[in-house]
Amino acid sequence: QVQLVESGGGLVQAGGSLRLSCLASGRTSSRYAMGWFRQAPGKEREFVAAISWSGRSTYYADSVKGRFTCSRDNAKNTVYLQMNSLKPEDTAVYYCAAQYEGRPEVVFTSKGAYDYWGQGTQVTVSS
Repeated sequence: QVQLVESGGGLVQAGGSLRLSCLASGRTSSRYAMGWFRQAPGKEREFVAAISWSGRSTYYADSVKGRFTCSRDNAKNTVYLQMNSLKPEDTAVYYCAAQYEGRPEVVFTSKGAYDYWGQGTQVTVSS
């Protein structure tokens, strides 16, 4: 079992930045592909970003490409989502997810591919 805890959410004005963190604990190893998803009220949970366990591969939703950066520090069992140039439409609860994957370059963009989820952190962007 892997437990994931997100932090770093909050209220920010449009154009501002936030950095989310996701700390993994429990049966951890570095060989977990990680993903970030978000869910706005009344909407489906959607893919935001993903990173392979090696950190060498990343993938982003078109809506955040060029504004968000996903990275990881395997020594700290932590994945980050740096969010810049935030827009009101980025307002949502952000979730991190983990899936064991031995291949170092593989990422997953489907929420169904992930076995482990955090509880989420709220991000609110005011206009």
